[in-house]
Amino acid sequence: MKKLIYICSFLALVGSTVSCDRSLDEINKDTSRINVPVASALLVPIQYNMAAVGYNRANDFTFDIMQVSLDFPNEGNSLSRYYLTEKTGNGFWDNSYRWLKQVDDLKKAAMSEGDKNYQAISMVLNAWIYSNLTDTYGDVPFSEASQLDDKIMYPKFDRQKDIYIKLLDDLKAANALFITNKTLSGGDLFFKADSDPNGIIGWKKFCNALSLRLLMRILNKDGEVNVRERIQEIINNPTTYPIFQNNAEGAKVDLTGIFPLMPPIARPQDFTTGRAASEFFVETLKANNDPRMALFFSQAKDPKTNANLGYLGAPSGYAQGTVFTYQPSNLNQNLAKAPLKILVYPYAELQFTLAELAFKGIIQGSAKTFYENGVKAAIEQWGAVVPANYFDNPVVAFGTGDMKKIMLQKYVVLFFVDHQQWFEKRRTGLPVLPNNGGLLNGGNLPQRLMYPPNTRVLNKENYQAAVQQMGGDDINVKVWWSK
Repeated sequence: MKKLIYICSFLALVGSTVSCDRSLDEINKDTSRINVPVASALLVPIQYNMAAVGYNRANDFTFDIMQVSLDFPNEGNSLSRYYLTEKTGNGFWDNSYRWLKQVDDLKKAAMSEGDKNYQAISMVLNAWIYSNLTDTYGDVPFSEASQLDDKIMYPKFDRQKDIYIKLLDDLKAANALFITNKTLSGGDLFFKADSDPNGIIGWKKFCNALSLRLLMRILNKDGEVNVRERIQEIINNPTTYPIFQNNAEGAKVDLTGIFPLMPPIARPQDFTTGRAASEFFVETLKANNDPRMALFFSQAKDPKTNANLGYLGAPSGYAQGTVFTYQPSNLNQNLAKAPLKILVYPYAELQFTLAELAFKGIIQGSAKTFYENGVKAAIEQWGAVVPANYFDNPVVAFGTGDMKKIMLQKYVVLFFVDHQQWFEKRRTGLPVLPNNGGLLNGGNLPQRLMYPPNTRVLNKENYQAAVQQMGGDDINVKVWWSK
């Protein structure tokens, strides 16, 4: 922790005596605190807290907006009906910037200590958090953010294009910084790089997989940014730019349920109170004969007899006056209980990215093979077993021209991965989500979140400049990469 200077109250100052040869700085120094940040102490809190933020955002926001679950019963304004306010993203904004400051402290400490691995890790974490922020809001404070020590209280909002260019350059630089034959001096929740000799290689793979996620996000901006060239550079040079090769290598946090590695939701019953599984997600799994169904959902019930009725969701945004003759399926409470795995960047996601790139002819390889690898990995990461005849099902079997299947299966694999389902839907328009008669916003999927009220008020001048350069501050304004 940085040196903390405590300002005494007026009465306390009056009541104290100060000798002539001692400064107030000496008196007000808290000697019980660490004066200089240590890189090894900063990593685990960032990992745990930002993984928890991503888990909670999937549960509280993405599930509703992407028809995984919904408030039930509900016929009023709700997220699942596309009702968003300027407060919808308050917690996400505040938590992201809070932990980005810690990432900045981590980088400064690493550079002070001459530790290239911690420095590279800080750059990867920065890209992970900032990419989620800018994909949620568009233009955000970036180059001047987290600079209170330099007296910058009102940071400007950087354009999303400039943010992406900088993040991608940072990831490339981080990849070159890693020293893979060294371990970390402190804990590491993602890759156990403090004890596993392959841990730093894991970080390097995460770094390059994250580059591919960002490059895929801005694929239609090739030309403005050298997107295809950067993709091919990574894919064609696996020794220099390694990427995940199996489920064990994906970025995740394993929560044991033993303090401090506790689940983000304290009471599992809160996870299922006042909600139901969405019909679209349930029917997608049902059509696939998906072995994860029971892991994700409970069975629907007959309200009179309490008998199981199989898996039946409720239509997201169902029309006013809809009468239900069953109690819909709900999410499985085990998804909120320890032991719990929080997915940050699963290997299966990367396989679907490669499937799309191969399908579009941007990289060499079989789109079908990448697709099937992704489907298998997505099932196995939850501890389920892929049935021997799974790909005989025509709903799942991959054929030529099956971009819709790639994106539908990617939608399923991104279950519980922060905002990623929403980002990919905005990028591709897939999967096609039904309008069941009660969606607000003209039935149009929100394209971004509005800036939080505090930012609008406290950083008014820069906020107004951002709104002007983006073309407005409402949920239908498209961000740079989706225009």
